[in-house]
Amino acid sequence: MLLKYEKIMRKDLIYPELSYKILGCCFEVFKVSGAGHREKYYENALKHELRYKKINFKSQVYYPSTYKGRAVSRNYLDFLIEDKIALELKVGEYFQKAYLDQVFDYLKFADLKLGIIANFTRNGVKSYRVVNIN
Repeated sequence: MLLKYEKIMRKDLIYPELSYKILGCCFEVFKVSGAGHREKYYENALKHELRYKKINFKSQVYYPSTYKGRAVSRNYLDFLIEDKIALELKVGEYFQKAYLDQVFDYLKFADLKLGIIANFTRNGVKSYRVVNIN
């Protein structure tokens, strides 16, 4: 039996099945919790949902930005899912270019192919995929 997301899943995406599962967890958190919470609330709720769905993750994962082998700044991924996908949570109505830049930097320094920004808004969760093609 196919799950609902498997019927509409695009096959040309990087990690399509895992991406749909992650977003499904984000949608479930919003459905149960609603709008108006701080980012930390959604982060903690999402931890519970990911565990419930048996998706392996790490939260607040440290990745240093380096220059000539030395750390020059500290970066923390909100989530590293299955050691494949960086998931960054945001709260607000709009995506900002700074969010994209932030996730793209994470992908480069962590040597990951895919990042997802999940933005919790008044009307639901909006997502944006960031691909590292290098």
